[in-house]
Amino acid sequence: HTCSTPRLIDGDDPVYCSVMSDDRQYHLQFDKNAAASVDQYLEYRRIVGDDDGGQPMSPEQYEKYKKTVVKQRIKNRLYVSWTGPAGMDCKLVGPETLCFCNHRYKQHKTDFDVIPADRPIMLLCRAQGCRCKAYHYVPLNGTQPIRCSCKHYSEDHNHTKPYKCRKSCGCSGFSSSFTCSCGEPTHRHRTIIETKDERIARGHPVGHDVPYAAMGGITGFSSLAEGYERLDPSGIGPMPAALLDEEIGPNDNPFLRMHRKQLEPPGSSETSRAMERRPDESDMDYFERQYQNRLKAERTRARQRPAVKHGRGPPPLQK
Repeated sequence: HTCSTPRLIDGDDPVYCSVMSDDRQYHLQFDKNAAASVDQYLEYRRIVGDDDGGQPMSPEQYEKYKKTVVKQRIKNRLYVSWTGPAGMDCKLVGPETLCFCNHRYKQHKTDFDVIPADRPIMLLCRAQGCRCKAYHYVPLNGTQPIRCSCKHYSEDHNHTKPYKCRKSCGCSGFSSSFTCSCGEPTHRHRTIIETKDERIARGHPVGHDVPYAAMGGITGFSSLAEGYERLDPSGIGPMPAALLDEEIGPNDNPFLRMHRKQLEPPGSSETSRAMERRPDESDMDYFERQYQNRLKAERTRARQRPAVKHGRGPPPLQK
């Protein structure tokens, strides 16, 4: 069984833990000593994945595995993303992301002693009986599969290129007009599998070296958001202060353009001082202070509005 990250609630004994196994949620109860063992098992599962064949390794085998396989994994990590025509990573593939064959990314071959020279890189599905020869991401419409132009779902098509429909409808291959959040249809996107050097050349993040299996394009918490929700499309990291201080223009993120009119124009020295970040001020304290300043400004504007008196009837006629 594979488990996801638990919710450990620290406090008095006992410690409660919620884990996922075989798409079911289990609520377990441990003492604090056992909770540390759960963390160790989850760390083991993230590193080894399904390479142990369902039989946990001995401590000696585990240490050998980390010295050989993990070292090679970090060196030859592959980054997987679903990219739009503008080059933005609309979806960064992680261990649990489904392939067109309905198996997860972690069920495909992701570790290589030598990275193949051919492009695109073919990641064979290791699930028993699956004929998928290469990982291919297909988006979901909420929790439902999307439809092809032949009106049948993606799961009704073959798992190998050109992904023809199995409903005998004459479909020449899966092609969907389902629109991504970036505004482009699905058929204009492509799944990119690239090395670290290739990803850096595209100007996209590679994150830190981690020992975990099948990390794909996940490089941080921002990787879990869709591409248009990241203020920095590349996800490389914090933008320079000079760039953040520029006036919002037509090429900026849609979220910023939408709230442009609500932002107070700079100019007054008092406003500028209020916007400045104080020394040793955390992110949470800074944004909380800005929020309180905005509430204070709204109350001030409300008090300055002229009061409207409502009478009980029409004004008397003037003689």
